[in-house]
Amino acid sequence: MKSVKPNRPTIIDVARIAGVSKSTVARALSDASNINAETRKKVMKAAQSVGYERNHLAQSLRSGRTGMLGLVIPDIANPFWAEVARGAQDKAAEKGASLLVFSSDWDPVREANHLRALRHARVDGAIVNPVEDSIDDLGRFGMPVVLIGSSAERFPELSSVGSDIVQGVRLGLNYLENMGHTRPAILAGPLGRLARVRFMRVVHDYFIERNIDPAELLVEDGEYTVESGTQAMKNLLKRSGDRPICVFAANDLMALGALLAVREAGLKCPGDVSILGFDGIPAGVFADPGLTTISKPARKIGDRAMELLLDQVSGRVTHERIVLPCQLTDRGSLLDVKDTAPKQMSSTG
Repeated sequence: MKSVKPNRPTIIDVARIAGVSKSTVARALSDASNINAETRKKVMKAAQSVGYERNHLAQSLRSGRTGMLGLVIPDIANPFWAEVARGAQDKAAEKGASLLVFSSDWDPVREANHLRALRHARVDGAIVNPVEDSIDDLGRFGMPVVLIGSSAERFPELSSVGSDIVQGVRLGLNYLENMGHTRPAILAGPLGRLARVRFMRVVHDYFIERNIDPAELLVEDGEYTVESGTQAMKNLLKRSGDRPICVFAANDLMALGALLAVREAGLKCPGDVSILGFDGIPAGVFADPGLTTISKPARKIGDRAMELLLDQVSGRVTHERIVLPCQLTDRGSLLDVKDTAPKQMSSTG
């Protein structure tokens, strides 16, 4: 005997169980604003009890929306960007939207291809960290766009969410100074990257204010990777007449690489070399010693950026610039030397 498939639950079933009209169910499921929280909760509970799933294709044809959003970040392998993605994904899921995540790997051509793919997929909007500050007007993509990352400042006409880099770098330098490290070495990012320019601009201004020539600082450029941080730290150890006693790295991956180089050289952190990172990635907890760092609110950046994007998609908000503060996370990789008057790093070598 041929089996009969059970009928798929409909909006009528949900309305009957919830004790409301079909139009009320439709408004509740579409997250409309003209329905109270108690009714929406009742409808959602009824929909779950019968196993109702919305017909997203039909819904998108009626509303012109797909329920899909895009996120383009520069490096999904970097735990900082993974945390940003997690914040955006959690907020999207909370609102019933799906998120397509792309990694540009700091390649502007790949980024352009990802943005083209999002347009072809007819996503309702996208969060983008432009890898080049020379990228063309993002508004031309014909969809709501929210920017994250350092390049956002070049597009004041677009909504953006980011961390307060000036506040964060100054927080780190102040902390080092209070511990007696008045001339730290700097592990900077790659030349030409706006993030590096912003970081080094703050460093420059900070020391000028204290009548210290920034040229006295040792600076090593590199990529934002563990491997690059390791090599940059090795270079510093070779260049300095005395081994450096303090290093401020532009991101945590470089700082963790520096820690590896210190170990390979037979030195100890923080006994011989103090290291301060920047980002606040979870991996810093598991280092030995734990990595002291300036923590950027990665997950909150993703969350707030998604909130802004969803507001734009719904037509509730058109523009906003959000800057979130950084905070210090001390895990033991800095030695307090303010009472020992150590020899500070110079630019010799």
